[in-house]
Amino acid sequence: MPVPVPRILGHADALGILALEDLGDVTLQAHLGAGTLTEHAALYRQAVAFIGVMQQRGAELLTPADGPSQIAFDVEKLTWEMDFFVKHFVEGYRGVALSAAERSALALEWAAIIDELASEPRVLCHRDYHSRNLMVHASQLYVIDFQDARMGPDTYDLASLLRDSYVDITDGELDGFIAYFLAARGSADAVAFRRRFDLMSVQRNLKALGTFGNQAAARGNPIYIQYMPRTLAYVRDNFDKYARFGRLRDLLATHIDELQ
Repeated sequence: MPVPVPRILGHADALGILALEDLGDVTLQAHLGAGTLTEHAALYRQAVAFIGVMQQRGAELLTPADGPSQIAFDVEKLTWEMDFFVKHFVEGYRGVALSAAERSALALEWAAIIDELASEPRVLCHRDYHSRNLMVHASQLYVIDFQDARMGPDTYDLASLLRDSYVDITDGELDGFIAYFLAARGSADAVAFRRRFDLMSVQRNLKALGTFGNQAAARGNPIYIQYMPRTLAYVRDNFDKYARFGRLRDLLATHIDELQ
């Protein structure tokens, strides 16, 4: 598929080693300080367009025998990610001791979100598509870290990119990029898509908080603490937007002040 990735320069199959093209050090995140705002916006539109290409060509090229076809963001995987958030952010990083009643109530809220996401038609997903896994090299955008590609909702990679814990994207920019994505694939129901996008963003951001908490509390790596406020703000914004999150917000905001 026409998505730029590093060239394979050599391989040692028995050792499981690939020698890949060096794309330098400028990620899409870092490019904000290296290029103009116009150039940066153009790269983001290109990144959005790549998602559409991966989804379309994935549907055309993948066979049931291919690795990504055999794994998906199903109920089991999405449930694991929500449990990961509770274990590593709420309990591990914030030190909260949840009651049995709170655990049961959270499980009900997770189930409602997960059932909806897992039931959506599945497309090929990069799985970790954000500004640190997109490289800018010789004025070209490249995609890296795609080895965990799998099937999932058509909103998954877009939520990863546009509700990215590492960069600020304004509401206006967000609306524009989503409109660009929908126009490219000829979708008409923007309201329904935005609702699904926001739901996916909540799940994706909570999972990211679990990862950050795990790095900080379990692995002694504090570098990700700086990205928690932005990620929590994304979650709070969606909680504000939809009444369906009222119970979930009440449960989490009891222990996480940023979500009040």
